[in-house]
Amino acid sequence: MEIKITLLIIVNLSLILIPVAKSQLQSGFYSSTCPKAEATVRSTVETHFKNDPTVAAALLRLHFHDCFVEGCDGSILIKGGSAEINAVPNLGLRGFEVIDDAKSQLESLCPGVVSCADILALAARDSVDLSSGPNWAVPTGRRDGRVSLASKASNLPSPLDSVDAQRQKFAAKGLDDRDLVTLAGAHTIGQTDCRFFRYRLYNFTTTGNSDPTLSQSTLTDFQKQCPRSSDGTERVALDKDSQLKFDVNYFKNVRDGNGVLESDQRLWGDPTTRDIVQKYAGTLRGLLGLRFDFEFKKSMVKMSSIEVKTGTQGEIRKICSKFN
Repeated sequence: MEIKITLLIIVNLSLILIPVAKSQLQSGFYSSTCPKAEATVRSTVETHFKNDPTVAAALLRLHFHDCFVEGCDGSILIKGGSAEINAVPNLGLRGFEVIDDAKSQLESLCPGVVSCADILALAARDSVDLSSGPNWAVPTGRRDGRVSLASKASNLPSPLDSVDAQRQKFAAKGLDDRDLVTLAGAHTIGQTDCRFFRYRLYNFTTTGNSDPTLSQSTLTDFQKQCPRSSDGTERVALDKDSQLKFDVNYFKNVRDGNGVLESDQRLWGDPTTRDIVQKYAGTLRGLLGLRFDFEFKKSMVKMSSIEVKTGTQGEIRKICSKFN
């Protein structure tokens, strides 16, 4: 009797575990159900990239903001007054038209098969690759979430965050210090508004001084680009040397006091993150790029797996901007 009970427990446990194992993300998830899924996303991103190379950084940021709220489930794509997209940290996001374009094509090819969350993850990878960055296999099989609330976006990393605050937010998502610095390296492409860092130029501690961690030459350049009297909507490259090329210049900028966002520059002030920045920004040309490329791929796969919905969870949206 005891043996029978033990066998029954083992059988029951195996039945429980089988769906879990099948529901995990995997490379080539759509190989049989929608063979042209990844190629369609790639061609769509390429088309938009040729018209506007800055869309690459926008798509990468869009994926990042999606994953940090409700997990990588496409919740950032939902439109609506109380939706995630309207949270203050998300107000500058763009690139939605690229995801909508790819989704429209995929619905024609394979109706109800490819999730918006997967399209976003694939588009982020393709954006990096098109910007002369690394390429990697994106595990797919995400399903779209049914919740999107601006009130849940408070845990998104902020340009004002100290390293400790960033560390806590990343750790809450299962990401460590290396992931933090590596993913911050995504700022090697893209731009930001003056309003997100202008306080560093004119009134850093509310006494009219500038942030002492900024180099003098960079301070002068930023003040020219972001006049004190402007509305703060001027756009400034996050990587002043090569804003359209995915490379390690971002880390050199942080090392040299040229980081645009306070949260980026603070990475040089913490011993642990400083060591990682220094390794990426080292002088061994070639090797340093390879090291960053290798680590970035690993961190992106790790981040894009945060709290994913798989199996029978969530849904496959017909239109990315609204629930079914």
